Amino acid sequence: MTSVAPFLVFFIGALFVALSRGTLRSVLLLAIPLAGAFNLLQFDPGSYGTLSLLGHTLTLVRVDKLSLLFGYLFHLAAFLAIIFSLHVRDPIQQVSGVIYAGSALGAVFAGDMITLFVFWELLAVSSVFLILARRTQRSQAAALRYLIIQVLSGVMLLAGVLIIAHRTGSIAFEFIGLGSLGSWLIFLAFGIKCCFPLLHNWATDAYPEATPTGTVFLSAFTTKVAVYALARAFPGTELLVYIGATMAMFPIFFAVIENDLRRVLAYSMINQIGFMVVGVGLGTALAMNGAVAHAFNDVIFKSLLFMSMGAVLYKTGEMNGSALGGLYKSMPITTGLCIVGAASISAFPLFSGFVSKSMVMVAVLEEGHPIVWLALLFASAGVFHHAGIKIPFFAFFAHDSGIRTGEPPRNMLIAMGIAAVICVFNGSYPWLLYSLLPFPVDYEPYTAAHVLTQSQLLFFSALAFCWLKLSGLYPPELPGVNIDAEWIYRKIAPAAIQRLGGALGTLRQGVMFRAQTRLERFISHIYRHHGPDGIMARTWPTGSTVLWVAVLLGAYLLIYFL
Repeated sequence: MTSVAPFLVFFIGALFVALSRGTLRSVLLLAIPLAGAFNLLQFDPGSYGTLSLLGHTLTLVRVDKLSLLFGYLFHLAAFLAIIFSLHVRDPIQQVSGVIYAGSALGAVFAGDMITLFVFWELLAVSSVFLILARRTQRSQAAALRYLIIQVLSGVMLLAGVLIIAHRTGSIAFEFIGLGSLGSWLIFLAFGIKCCFPLLHNWATDAYPEATPTGTVFLSAFTTKVAVYALARAFPGTELLVYIGATMAMFPIFFAVIENDLRRVLAYSMINQIGFMVVGVGLGTALAMNGAVAHAFNDVIFKSLLFMSMGAVLYKTGEMNGSALGGLYKSMPITTGLCIVGAASISAFPLFSGFVSKSMVMVAVLEEGHPIVWLALLFASAGVFHHAGIKIPFFAFFAHDSGIRTGEPPRNMLIAMGIAAVICVFNGSYPWLLYSLLPFPVDYEPYTAAHVLTQSQLLFFSALAFCWLKLSGLYPPELPGVNIDAEWIYRKIAPAAIQRLGGALGTLRQGVMFRAQTRLERFISHIYRHHGPDGIMARTWPTGSTVLWVAVLLGAYLLIYFL
């Protein structure tokens, strides 16, 4: 191997970043993803960096078209996030962000499940600092819940790997499929990081509590590593089709009533991942290409949306839609860039979402799932409502909040500008992206039927939003935190623990009472024999003692000689 493992570039770079200051640190930060991309270009398909451990072969780097595409994507995402964070003077955020990106690269290039597990846990440990860096009580609580859930995912992954290794003797990171306890544990471990329904709340809980720059890093890596893992280990698993359809639909209802705009984006991220999961579940060449292409586009336009909201938070200190509005007057460039991200996630023609989401939907029809197709069509209209319209409308337009500020620092605008250009380029000229996909692409996105259908969907969705808003039926932006499935561990679990603690307290009191009673009886018994008036405390005359010793000695001698 003429180059080094992709993750090493980031890990070594993070060390130098931690030791540097000022302008040198900024230069090093920018150089890391650029050097990493150049290093990645030196790899040919194959396996590199094999080690032997306890009779198993570990493969640190496995290069093929699937891992290469995610490798390019993660270098690009890291570059954008680093540019966006250059104004930050917090080395914790910058170092943890670089290690986090390196861990994601280690995971997608892992050729075995043990190596995957190591980077799976590094993803959790490195990313939690991006949440803690906000230094608020809410961010600390969210970070603790986030870390517990992410580490639990890693424990389940390791347990599944050990079971499969014991049963088959293999730890290769390849197709697994469902059918054994070990495979189900791995499936659920991937599902946690992929935000399966009822396992998703770590994202909507923690992402909005991270720093403005931290959320940009977070949105790019963890969930997309999970999508990659599903594509590698469970392609064609039909259960994923229905899980993905559910993921695409249910976040819409919560996003519509949510006030925190970054939490709205977290819900929309789950919505978009649902399309990818459906594609992986179908497992056909078109569906897999659509899932991977949409993962690529989603990282870019979701980063753009999170960056625009991060810029708003940085300049105003507000993130609730009820407290914002009218910012287009003082932040016109940010407003325009946010609209590009909104158009991309809504799949407007000539924007990136249009050329990837449709691949999955066409594959769904080709494989005979009309109900799932209708569900995804509903989800497409819904994401236009809550991410395509709600985000820019309530942040920059709606009512005038009276907030007057300026544009964010230049590095933030540059990062958003690059992301916006990529969104338009991929949407207008998708064939470069198509050439990187794992299977040959025989798909034309810009047909008259597709453009007309999508335009009608967007038009009537916008019409419905306007009618709901003007009629007063659209849910108002109310301050507060909406709790969905996390109600289980925010409400039920603490109440159950409290009740269990009360029951255990009563049991403990009973046990202690019984133990104390028996101890008192034992002490009383000892006192009767060894106390001042006990038999063992009496005075024994010396003569009598000598006599008894002589008698016992004589008896012993008699017995001995007889």
